[in-house]
This record gives sequence, structure tokens and C-alpha cells, in this order.
Amino acid sequence: MNPPIYIIDGARTPFLKARNAPGPFAAGDLATAAGSALLARQRFAPEQLDEVILGCASPSPDEVNIGRVAALRMGCGTQVQGWTVMRNCASGMQAIDSAMANIHSGRSQLVLAGGVDALSRAPLLLSDPMVRWFAGWMGARSLGQRLAMLRKFRFGYLAPVIGIMKGLTDPIVGQLMGQTAENLAWRFGISRDEMDAYAVESHRRVAAAQDAGHFAEIVPLIDRDGSIYASDDGLRRDASLAGLAKLKPFFDKKYGRVTPGNSSQITDGAAWLVLASEAAVVQHGLTPIGRIVDSQWAALEPELMGLGPVHAATPILQRHGLGLNDLDLWELNEAFAAQVIGCLRAWQDDVYCRERLGLPGALGAIEPARLNIDGGAVALGHPVGASGVRIVLHLLQALRRTGGKRGIATICIGGGLGGAMLVEAL
Repeated sequence: MNPPIYIIDGARTPFLKARNAPGPFAAGDLATAAGSALLARQRFAPEQLDEVILGCASPSPDEVNIGRVAALRMGCGTQVQGWTVMRNCASGMQAIDSAMANIHSGRSQLVLAGGVDALSRAPLLLSDPMVRWFAGWMGARSLGQRLAMLRKFRFGYLAPVIGIMKGLTDPIVGQLMGQTAENLAWRFGISRDEMDAYAVESHRRVAAAQDAGHFAEIVPLIDRDGSIYASDDGLRRDASLAGLAKLKPFFDKKYGRVTPGNSSQITDGAAWLVLASEAAVVQHGLTPIGRIVDSQWAALEPELMGLGPVHAATPILQRHGLGLNDLDLWELNEAFAAQVIGCLRAWQDDVYCRERLGLPGALGAIEPARLNIDGGAVALGHPVGASGVRIVLHLLQALRRTGGKRGIATICIGGGLGGAMLVEAL
């Protein structure tokens, strides 16, 4: 057995919905704000960290190794290494897993691991014809050559390519992530009404959790103008079946069921965890709030990527002799309502469990009261690099609040992957 990996503390920013323009904070700003507040309340100095690992799916060109940028901006000093990992939607969870591996190997004892993305700042790109024309223009030396290039120019070259649409399109199967959710809706017979009902419930649960103060892990943000951002702002308290029914399918406009209303929102945000070995806990006099017991990665067809949580969480259950409801709580990231429902249907499907998971039959149904009890990404948003950390952190906070002991945080990953972590509250 590997030695325990302790969670000492965690924090995140509010998740801020993209509103068709660059948001008020760059990714580095988000990571620095949450990380600085978290480190300020620790019993060790930032310089005593062994490393900082940050997951980010879409770093900006001036923050390519954003893990190092954030480490320096948080005051960790030049001697603390900072680095960046990328596993699409689970980039933050990969940061945690990488920290675990280094602690297990003895290379590190005390690590700050997190995730961030500012998806509102995803770039607009030049089209390939525009890039080729510009290359020719830069290569032109004489006036005649430049006049010839001007005659070749077409205004259509200026049409921008939306970077986030390219990033959310699987290059192997050529499908947007929402189209893979449509695949699950078709495969498991998930209706539009079921998706919309799930989305309404996600908003209702987030509203109830906000009112009850259940998002204590949030660190408020202040922008350059002095405006305060204290809570997740994608919540729609007026979400209703009637309202969602008015939205048109986005990914398959003729036959589809997946809409912006039953999908996760494009969002900016950051989240961090302080992870420590047993030796670091003793050395610094730390009080862990939980520990990570196990983790698992899985792969399947890219067009069915939403089922990644089923393939990642099931081996953990088998290793520890657990049923779905032997866990007190689950955090299953809500990329799409159809994707969460698809995972639940897969575990209840005899054929799928036998043929794809190697089980003797269906694993069963997760009780609704154990799943995403404070809502999820449909209402909160899904800043791709940060979500894997958010669900681990909030799972632990929810376990401690409710008196629960064990839970699994799990996430689907673009490209046909899944990740899961078994967490125990202390």
C-alpha cells in the first residue's frame, strides 16, 4: 500500500461565467488570488513548498508555463519549482495525481496542486488562408511583389476562428463535446425533458447551497476597479422547465436535445489543494482535513467520452469492495446533463456492465441524495482546468459538513478519458 496523501486545506475562486467578452481576470490572476489566500493561512511559508503543480487546458501565450508564473507571483520564491500539466477537462485532477506520484516517490513532501482556466479569454485566431497570405506579404520585398499580394487579398480571410470551438472539438472523430453528449442521449434514450429537469435541479441545489453558506472554500476576487466577485455567478435562480424548453439544440440543430441550458457553462476559475506526506504533516504541525485513498484513469472511445467516470470510478469500487451507495457522497462533474444521466444509465445497464466493465451484471443506481448534493457544473460552470480540483475539494468539504466518511470525485475528459479519486474525510 502507498503511504497516505493528506489534504491539508483548499480554496478556489468564484466561477465567473463568460459573457461573450474577455473576463476581468486572466488565468494567472485567478490562480494567484486563490493560491495566495490559501497559502497565507498555512503554518508553513510558501518557500517551504517542494513544488507547485497547476493544471491548465488553455494557457495564454504569455503564461505558457502558468504553474511557474503562479508560483512566483504567490511568493514561493525562485527555488520552488512550478510546472503545468494538461489532461483536458481533468487538468486539475492530473495536477493532484502528479503531486501524489511525487510524494509517493519521495521527491516531494509538501505540494500545492491546482487547476485554472480563463475560458472567456480563449483567443480568436487567424484563418489558415489569412496566415498564408500574411506569410507571403512578409516575404514580399519589392513594391511589385507587395502590389501582387494586395491583389490576392480577400476580405473573407479576416473571418476569425473561434479558438474555444477548436479546443472543444475532438480532432479524431471531428465532434464537438456537445455532440458526444448527443451520442449518449441517443444510446441511452435520454429525453430532452430529462436533461432539462436535471439542469433545473442543479440550479436549485446550487441556490440552496449558496443560501446555506456551503461554498466556504471560495476566496472573493477584486478587480482593478474595486468590484468584488464573491460567489459563482452562473447560477440561474429562475431556472425552470418552461424556460429551458424555449432553448434550441445547439450541437445538432435538427435532431438534437443538448442545449446551452442543459450544458455546463463556459467559465473562468481556479482551485488549489495543499497536499502533504505524513512526514510533512509532522514536520510542520499540520492538521489534515482529509486524505486521497486511491485514484484511477481510464480510456474509451472519444465519441463516448462522457462515460469516462464510469470506466474510471468502477475499478476503484472493485479494488475497495464498494458498491455505488457504500460511498457517502459522489461528485460527478456535470459537463452535460445528458452525460451525467448517461453515466447513471450505464451503471444500471446489464449489457454495458458485462461487456464494457467486465462485471457480472448491472452495478445499480446511485441514490440521488448522494450525488452532487450542492449542484454542479451545469449551474456553477466548468473552467476546464479547474473543475477536477473543485470537485475533489468540494467533495471533502461536503463530507465533513454532513458527517460522511468516503466519497468519489470523478470527471469525464475530452478525447475519451475519465478520472476518479476516492477521498476520505478526517
